Amino acid sequence: MFTHHPELRDLFPLSMSLQRDRLFKALLNAATYIDDTARLIEYLSYLGRGHRKYGTRPEHYPVLGDCLIGAIAYYAAETWGPESEAAWRRSYAAISQIMIASAAADELASPPWWHAEIIAREQRSSDIAVLTVRPNQPYPFSAGQYASVETPWWPRVWRHYSFASAPRPDGTLTFHVKAVPAGWVSTALVSKARCGDVIRLGPPMGSMTIDRGSPNGLLCLGGSTGIAPIKALVEEIAENGAKRTVDVIYSARHHSGLYEVNTMLSLQNQYPWLTVQPLMCETAAVELAHQLPQLLTTHRQWALHDAYLSGPPAMIRSSIDALMAKGVPSHRIHHDGGPEILQAVS
Repeated sequence: MFTHHPELRDLFPLSMSLQRDRLFKALLNAATYIDDTARLIEYLSYLGRGHRKYGTRPEHYPVLGDCLIGAIAYYAAETWGPESEAAWRRSYAAISQIMIASAAADELASPPWWHAEIIAREQRSSDIAVLTVRPNQPYPFSAGQYASVETPWWPRVWRHYSFASAPRPDGTLTFHVKAVPAGWVSTALVSKARCGDVIRLGPPMGSMTIDRGSPNGLLCLGGSTGIAPIKALVEEIAENGAKRTVDVIYSARHHSGLYEVNTMLSLQNQYPWLTVQPLMCETAAVELAHQLPQLLTTHRQWALHDAYLSGPPAMIRSSIDALMAKGVPSHRIHHDGGPEILQAVS
């Protein structure tokens, strides 16, 4: 594609390894959802909206499609033929039209990205920083959602971070960032970002939001920086006059991962409907799978609660298994995991 359309190279980051993986996963996910029209449309619409921040336009989709089908034809020469090509072209046309339509609808409601100035920075540990930013224009979102973030140090490289508070009157946003090995964006935000730096935000994403019509109590599990959206959910419930109990299990592998425990315990002292239980173990994801069922036995009606999970994928998967074993139906389990986790529990 870059050989025949070099003008498109500037839409992509310098390193293409992650982009190749994402394209491959997107194709696999589309194939996985092929018999579930509602989920397929939801997933492709999400991708279409997200592509706006890269500068993707409707005319770019046929270019990618032609190059993709050409590559498949080349590498699958022994099984390729007119029927295969026709099927691929029909499928790609349907996929791209859903994404184009989603992007067009989103364009009427919001910009492709927001600029946001860093106005406060706290170093909570050697690898965790809390950043507060002020967008250059109103940024509507709901507690429990997340945004894609681009730094000035790595143009066109975006990573997802959850909002660590409910919407505020002053419009500021807070993110909890943990630097991970080989993490370009996270390392830059933790080690380089300073007040006055300007980052870019993609539109708010995610459906791990409060169902205000539900009378159920909440069981929230946050692992390390996964406590950020859990804290935001607690704030939203408080702001709306809580009539629901909220139980928070806050886990981490090391004490530094419980960097927000004092804040959460302070909220517990402030709100009688909130309980917070810190849980620390060196192999949090594995140990949580063993400890969670025991923790859940302290309450007899978890099946009547709505569960919210945020943290490492392994923790989310083990928590889903434990919750479903305790009778919590899958439609009451909300999480910020990606399609791989969705497939595991579908």
